[in-house]
Amino acid sequence: MTAPDAKGVSGYGAGSVDTVISVEDVVREVQKIAEDGPKVDELATLADEKPFLTIDNLCAGYGKMEILHDFNLRAGQGQSLCLIGPNGAGKSTVLHSIFGFANIFSGTITTGGAERQDVTALNSSEKLSSAGIAYILQDKSVFPDMTVEENLWMGGYLMPSPADAKRAAEEVFDKYDRLAARRTHPARVLSGGERRLLEISRALVMNPDILLVDEPSIGLEPRFIDMVFEILDDLQHGEGKTIIMVEQNAKKGLEFADIGYVLVSGQLVMARPGKELLADPEVGRLFLGG
Repeated sequence: MTAPDAKGVSGYGAGSVDTVISVEDVVREVQKIAEDGPKVDELATLADEKPFLTIDNLCAGYGKMEILHDFNLRAGQGQSLCLIGPNGAGKSTVLHSIFGFANIFSGTITTGGAERQDVTALNSSEKLSSAGIAYILQDKSVFPDMTVEENLWMGGYLMPSPADAKRAAEEVFDKYDRLAARRTHPARVLSGGERRLLEISRALVMNPDILLVDEPSIGLEPRFIDMVFEILDDLQHGEGKTIIMVEQNAKKGLEFADIGYVLVSGQLVMARPGKELLADPEVGRLFLGG
């Protein structure tokens, strides 16, 4: 870890230009730390031997380009898992593969408890409507000229009728007073934190079991970042949602998550409890800027 600077800052965010290393150096050093990557039984242990979302030997990418190589994942119901690693490691491709946005060349993705469902070949609409998987996109995915209320209705576009979507939206308003107070306002006038809340809430209209969250803190002021993570914490611990997250602020993501995975060059190289990874000085040096 770096020594405290003149302002008393240490660890994450305190690295000087002397501590910056290239992606190639990160790849080489991580491969030394984790020879063959974690075994499947280790991943199952992290998921308390009761995986709700399972990925086995996944090879996936875009077009004919393979990004993920024999990737495995286990997450239990009501658990949170954060994916970290250098740019281009394949973190977002994991989310895209689960939701049907990437090409899957081989491997399987299954969900559920005792009754398992193979969701590998389902498209994104089927993942949302029949498998209970929702994707919360990066910032700027709201419809700016629609009202807050209309944005929430759009979250229920796969419901049997508009009336069902409206009823589900009312349940969201009951939960989040901040959105209810702005229900007739166009989404473009919302603050950054409110827009992020709307994006999360729109995904909740279909009442999913699994939330795929892509960069929840991106573009937000610190006070709104805390608010977003408080909301995610409530969804996990209060409603039992399983959360799979990619977070650019690796420290924040690992502080939040039950499980942390480190990806390098499309492969899983480390998997441990989130706080254990956060405390590892080598992980801090390579990924947390300290």
